[in-house]
Amino acid sequence: MKLIQLQAQSSLPKYKQIVRSIEIAIQEKRLQKNDHLPSINKISLEHGISRDTVLLAFDELKKRGIVYSRLGKGYFVKSTESQVEMRIFLLFDELNAFKEELYLSFLEQIGNKAQVDIFFHHFNENLFQKMVNDSNGNYSKYIIMPSNLKQVSSCIKQLPREDVYILDQTNEQLKELPSVHQHFEKDIFRALEKGMHLLQKYNRFILIFPGEKEPEGMVIGFRTFCEKHQLNYEIIPNFDTKTIEKGAVFVIPSDLHLVQVIEQGKSQQLNLGTDYGIISFNDMPLKKVVENGITTISTDFKKMGTTLAKMVLSNEKKQIENPSDLIIRNSL
Repeated sequence: MKLIQLQAQSSLPKYKQIVRSIEIAIQEKRLQKNDHLPSINKISLEHGISRDTVLLAFDELKKRGIVYSRLGKGYFVKSTESQVEMRIFLLFDELNAFKEELYLSFLEQIGNKAQVDIFFHHFNENLFQKMVNDSNGNYSKYIIMPSNLKQVSSCIKQLPREDVYILDQTNEQLKELPSVHQHFEKDIFRALEKGMHLLQKYNRFILIFPGEKEPEGMVIGFRTFCEKHQLNYEIIPNFDTKTIEKGAVFVIPSDLHLVQVIEQGKSQQLNLGTDYGIISFNDMPLKKVVENGITTISTDFKKMGTTLAKMVLSNEKKQIENPSDLIIRNSL
């Protein structure tokens, strides 16, 4: 097997293909510490590429501590330590309490089998594309949280397909890639069905949906449930200066709006769980104690992280819907 493998049809630049070939050779123990790499001229002539392309690849390997050079002697393998056996690019949208739980469970399962570099795109498409493009060819695996960004699928598809995993949200353009994700439309519908015996006492159903970060599936699932049961419902983008009517139940993806609704209820001297109800999204320990307990619709973020890590380590290629449930507390 040749040390350097270049594919003309690959979207990966040739210098990054050289980098990847060296990494794979180290992973497979075909290269050992202090082994002499082929010369720049030899690789250039053998593959019909410029010396600058090969030099660019070797410079990148040097910067990452994988190879070193000796004047007049060439390039040699510097390190075969575990951190270069697998390097994982992990791109989150943001870090919050439940994403941190996901991240920590992923790290716990990975252990010392890989180096994990985490980045955040903060729902900015330009930043997302820059981070993905800059990472291309520098990692063994790419784990991407695309969130609800619309124009990023083509960018993701520039990465080596066999090394990409989608996390938390997927879509039609990415459905063929392996993933551990939520099915928001199905999850909210099933959760509301499960709580129907408690929801029957309410006469107005309100989803507060800003739509900036939240997946559209939430709206579809909520609307489907309300129309199936012929309920009086409303979908609003925010809660600014909103008055709470007795008999209303709020479904609230954003924790900022959760606080606003609770504060408004207090200002009107309404009893949560009696005069009005709340269903929040994404469970965390604080919601167990706030107002004697907030009902939540939540996926199991710890399980999501563990499942993803196992997939990556075993190189499995599946599309897995992470389990979600309605956790009933006193706010309903």
